[in-house]
Amino acid sequence: MIVKRFTKEEVLGRLRKKIADSKPVFVAACGTGLVAKCLEKAGADFIVTFSGARLRNNGWGTMSQWWPILDSNQQVMDNTAHDIITSLKGQAAVLTCVQANDPLRDMYMVLDYLKRVGVIGISHVGPSIGYYEKESLMYRVLTQAGITLENEIEMLKLAKEMGFITFGMPFDLKDAEKIMKGAMPDAFCFHAGTTKGGLMGFDTPYTIEETAQRTEEANQVALKIKPDVLILAHGAALETPEDGQYILDHTSCHGIWTGSATERIPIERAILETAGQFANLTLKQS
Repeated sequence: MIVKRFTKEEVLGRLRKKIADSKPVFVAACGTGLVAKCLEKAGADFIVTFSGARLRNNGWGTMSQWWPILDSNQQVMDNTAHDIITSLKGQAAVLTCVQANDPLRDMYMVLDYLKRVGVIGISHVGPSIGYYEKESLMYRVLTQAGITLENEIEMLKLAKEMGFITFGMPFDLKDAEKIMKGAMPDAFCFHAGTTKGGLMGFDTPYTIEETAQRTEEANQVALKIKPDVLILAHGAALETPEDGQYILDHTSCHGIWTGSATERIPIERAILETAGQFANLTLKQS
C-alpha cells in the first residue's frame, strides 16, 4: 500500500477552485476505513481523524474521548495510520485532530509522525480545553495545571511552519479571536456544539436557526482578522443535508464539517432498518 501524498498548495488550490465554482467544501470525520472509503467516494474533500470518531464506532459517545485513562493522541495516530489513510484512493486529503496538551509528547514529534504517514491537515480539537465552560471548576483546575488554549495555538503555529493546512476550531467568540490572532489558521470552523440526533446524540438546546446565527457571529470575528480564511460550520443542530443547506444559505461559510451527521447517525439508521428486517423474517410453516 502506498498512500498518496498532497502538498498544501495542491489542496488549497483545489478548495479555492471549488469555492470559485460555487461548490461547498465538504469535510467529514470518521473512525473506520469503511466509512472513510464511503465518504471519499461521496465527494468529501477532507477525511477527519480524531479519537472521538474511533470511539463512536465502538459504540461510545464522542465525548468518551475525555475519559482520563484514554491516550487520545496514541488513539488517533494508530487509527489514522492503520485504519483510515490506507483505505483511501487519494481523492480526499486527511485532516487529523491533535491533543496539543499532551503531557507525554512533544508536539513536533506528533506532527512529524502524522506528516510521514500522509496527513496534510491539522486541527487542535480532539479533545480541546474549549469544551469546558470557562466559569466551571474543571476549566479553572485544568488551566491552572497548564492545560491551556495557548498550547493549542502554539501547536497550530508549529503545524503551519511544518507545511500543514491548519484548522482553528473555537467554541466561543473569545477563543475565536484568540485562535485567529495567535495562529492565523488557513481554515476556521466554529464548533457550535456536540451534534444532536441518533442513539447517542447530545440533546442540543439550539435550533438550526440559532446554530446558523451563532456560527455567523464567530465567522465575522475570524473574517475581520483574516479576510481570506476558509470558513466552515460544524455541530449542534447541523444534523441533516437540509440543515447543511440552511447553514450555507444563512452564513458566510464556504463549506460544512460533519461528524456524527455523516457517520454515526447514517450507520445507526441503516443497521436498525436492515437488521430489523432480518430479525422479523418468518419461518416456513411445517
